[in-house]
Parts: sequence; C-alpha cells; structure tokens
Amino acid sequence: MLLPRLGCVKYVNARPLVRGWPGEVHFDHPSDLCRRLGAGELDASLVSSFEFLRNPIYRIVDQVAIVSEGPVYSVVVASEHDSDLREIEIDPASATAVSLLRVLLAEQGREFLPARMADDKLSPLQPGRARFLIGDQAIEFRQRFGAAYSYWDQGANWQSLTKLPFVYALWLIRPEVAGADSLADSLRSLRDANLAELDDLIGEETKFDHAFCRTYYREHLRFVLGQKEKEGLGLFGRLCVKHGLLSNCPTDLALV
Repeated sequence: MLLPRLGCVKYVNARPLVRGWPGEVHFDHPSDLCRRLGAGELDASLVSSFEFLRNPIYRIVDQVAIVSEGPVYSVVVASEHDSDLREIEIDPASATAVSLLRVLLAEQGREFLPARMADDKLSPLQPGRARFLIGDQAIEFRQRFGAAYSYWDQGANWQSLTKLPFVYALWLIRPEVAGADSLADSLRSLRDANLAELDDLIGEETKFDHAFCRTYYREHLRFVLGQKEKEGLGLFGRLCVKHGLLSNCPTDLALV
C-alpha cells in the first residue's frame, strides 16, 4: 500500500506523535510545512493550528494535537525587563505562535515593534530588546542563559487570560486524500503507542537531557484534542478576528 506523504515539525515536542511511523516523514519548519501542504506536496502534516483557521479546507485528525494548559516552556519571549516587550525580535517560523503573541499583547492593550531576528537566535539579547523563540531553539536558549533573562511564557499567559488550553499544532489532511478516516486512526494509534512507551522514547533522545524531557512531556505538554482544547482553538480564532489577524473564524472543524 502506498503510504501518504507525511510532514511534521522538526521540534522535539512532536516526537510522541510521529515516532515509529512506517513510512517517510518530511521534517521542516512550521511555515514551510504549511506552504508544502497548501501546494499539495504533502498529503497530511502536523502543522500550526493557525493554518487551519486561516485556510479551513483541511480535515483535522480528532483527539490528537500539541497542547499546553499552563506554561509550555518552549514558546516564550525572552527579555531582561518587562519593559523590553516594546521591541521584540520575531521568529516567523510559526504563524500560530506569532499570532498568539499578538493576541496576548493586544488583549493587554500593549503594542510592540517587530524587530529583525538576530542571525544567531542563541546569542545574548541586545540591550532594550526582547526575543520571541519557539520550539527547540527556545529550549536551547533557556538552557544556555537560564535566569539571566526573564521568560514570558505564552502558554501560561493564554491559560491565565482564558482558563482554556492552547492548541499549537494539529494533524491536517488535504481534502482530496482518500482514506482519511484510516489515516486518522493510524495517527491516533501511533500517539497512543508512543505515550504508552514514553520512557523508551525519552531514552532515545540525543539532543536534550532525559530529565528535562520527562518534565517537558509530562508537565508542559499534552497531546490530546478534546472538548476543552476545541473551545480554546475556537476562542483563539475569534480573538484573531477581533484583532485583525483573520477576516473570519471557521465554525466547522471538519474532524476525522
């Protein structure tokens, strides 16, 4: 059987959703995956949830997502002082995270000036500037500099604002792909198997310390798309409309 062309974000947070997939997986940055999925170069991909909100042609794999309900650790604004949130170096890799940052600041009545991201995202901050970081680079930055900077955690701030989880990434399947139900079942089963063997998955990790991974997977992340998560996704869409990031918000999640 010909396996679907599958894409996945490069970050460590996605490993419980893709480890052990029997076919080839195309790993890339979130923005590039969205482009490739939209162009039909991929049949399905784990991509930013904002991609569905702005282009709701896809079917969503039900019950599977990358989610936080509180501090996420790996989607942060690093700064020396809170006042430095005025000028923020922006990582354009994830439309979801950038849109979340804009929504959170707008809901606080705050404005910021997007600045060019440093060539080396793991370099020290320039005086008076903050830096927006996501995924593995956010983890590496925090582990390199520790308490030298403050970290404005986007997951914690979303939960404080809304009392709901935040959905960062979803499995999206192109509308013309046959066998979407079977593919969705396979992806749910893969997630279940990896979470049941989480210690083994962590033991295979070579980039990050295993003690950190245990905390990250068990305390900062969740991998379910349930009712509360869908409510959080819907509210995010409505707030994006409110603040001019979307023209409208889809009401049908087209779940499979």
